Order: sequence, then structure tokens, then C-alpha cells
Amino acid sequence: MTQWSCEKANDWYAAQPFLIGCNFLPSSASNQLEMFQAESFDEATLHREIGWAADLGFNSLRIYLHDLLIEEKGFFLRVDKVLDICAAHGISPILVFFDDCHYGYPKRGPQKLPIKGIHNSRWKQSPGHHIARQIHEGTGGAELARLENYVTAVLQHYGQDDRILMWDIYNEPGQFGIGEISKDLLLAVWQWAHALRPDQPLTACIDGAIGDAHHQINRQNSDVLTFHMYEADRLESCIEELKGEERPIICTEYMARGHGTTFAFSLPIFKKYNVGCINWGLVAGRSQTHFGWETISHRAERLKAEQFLTADEVLPEPDLWHHDILRMDGSAYIIEETELLKAFTKSMNG
Repeated sequence: MTQWSCEKANDWYAAQPFLIGCNFLPSSASNQLEMFQAESFDEATLHREIGWAADLGFNSLRIYLHDLLIEEKGFFLRVDKVLDICAAHGISPILVFFDDCHYGYPKRGPQKLPIKGIHNSRWKQSPGHHIARQIHEGTGGAELARLENYVTAVLQHYGQDDRILMWDIYNEPGQFGIGEISKDLLLAVWQWAHALRPDQPLTACIDGAIGDAHHQINRQNSDVLTFHMYEADRLESCIEELKGEERPIICTEYMARGHGTTFAFSLPIFKKYNVGCINWGLVAGRSQTHFGWETISHRAERLKAEQFLTADEVLPEPDLWHHDILRMDGSAYIIEETELLKAFTKSMNG
């Protein structure tokens, strides 16, 4: 089986509430590995912060997995705990398999301290540009088999699990300079996912991926169309363009205050077009995504100076938060924003 028909996809979407939520990483984790590995799995923070998401009226969270996690004893048990916490709050997550963003060479085990004041300073690619390049060059056969085992094991375990809303098979393929070299891995992942054909819809972003080949592959295979948009002047035109495909549309990344895609600006547009919306970030934590992308240019110098964020240090704040909604104590960065979100979600879903 391959891509769902437009009719099946639209019937699925019509059966959902208005989908709204955020990309979620607990504030105590700096990357996907730290979220799910046994030694850093923070169930108390997960309960607390997923509860805060529900208090805002969110009904979905986009959560990243990592290919190395399949080697972790008890990994599925920890995924189950996250899914159970979400279900208890009426939240259906979107699970992400792979990602080309930020930094390569991920390793299991204790993760390095975040670099102070740097956006996503310890986020890890999955599987990593070096592996995508090996696959592209035909020398990555063993890695390709390992990654197929990862996707297969996860989909066999959860492909009929109604706690999961959707599968996002590859976040932003081609980002951070690798370009269309990721195409071979992207095609392989689509093949693996379609071979198992889970009950939930499959997607990978169109706008947000880099390169025409990636855009075309994701259009031709996604059951539900997803896109990323942080620029206010392009949000509505992007939706208009995707509407021509006659499939449901969900924006799985948005909300960069300095780029204009605030909640006040974006939510009326999503409502107008019946487009589900998943902003980046909930609680400003160790990923430090409340700092802007421009801070990434300072990463090397701060790394050299060993300017790390320690576990007991008060999290610094920029003057203008880039992403995220709440502080680690649950207080709002901007009270008017949280009030707007609560009023919007109540008006859309009761």
C-alpha cells in the first residue's frame, strides 16, 4: 500500500478536533536522546509539562524519536509512558523518525551540557549527515539495514496504536547544508513506512525540506500535507499553494516572534483555512529555543570558552523570546499569549 487517497485523508481529518499543539521536549532535556534514555528520562517533568500543554487547550504534541534509541533497553516502555501521559490529558502526539537539523555524530549515553545562551546547542541529527552521505554514495549498506530495523520495529509496535495521531517520517531533509544528498535515505524511509502501512497517516514536510526533489517526494507520498513556516509574509501564500492538492494541511512548525509569526498573527489564518497548527516549543528549558537562531553563530566561541549551562543554574532569558511559551516554573512569558491560546482553543474545540 502507498499514499492514502484524498478521500480517506480528508475523512480522517474531518474526524479530528481542530488540531493545535506544540513541538515538545521536556525542559530537563537538551535533545531527543536525553528525553528518552533511561538515565535522564524525567517522568515527573513530563507529567507536569504535558499537563501545562493540556491547560492551554493543546490536543497534540510533536515529539522527536532518534534512531539510536532503538538500542536502549526499555525504550518502548518509556515511549508508552509518554503516550499514556498524553492520552490522560486528551493529547494525541505526532512522532518523528529522522531529522537533518543541527548537529551530527550523535552518541548514546550522557549528553554534554548545553552551551549557554545558544539555540538548540545540543540537538542531534538522526541519523546524521555523515550517514545520509554514506547511503547516498552507496557505502552505507549496514547503516541502511540498521535504520530499516529501527523504523520497522517502531511501526510494528505502534502502527495500530490509537494513542498516536500521525507519523512524521523525516524532519526537514536537506537542512544544514546537506541538500539533496538526503534524498536516498528519504526515499528508503518512505518505502519502509509504506510497506508496513500503519493505521495512522504518514507525512513529511514540504516547505521546510530543502530542494525540489525532497518537496516532490514528500508531496507524492504524504497522506496529510505538512509544512513549516516562520515567516509572516509567506504563511498565507504557502497554505494557498498547498490547498491545490486537496488534502488536509497541518503546519507542524511555526511561531518565531521576531519573524512575525506570533500566535495573534498566525491563529486567525489557520482558522480561516482549517489548517492544524503545531508551534515550536512549550517550556523554555535546556534546549534554549527561546534564544534566536542568530545565537548559533556564537556556538563555537562559547564552546571554546566552556560557557556551559549547569544543572542548577537559573536559565537566562533573551529580551525577546524566539520560541516557547512558558518558563520552567509554569509562568507565562507573555500572559496575553496564554490567554489568547486558551480562548482560541476553547472557541475551536469547546
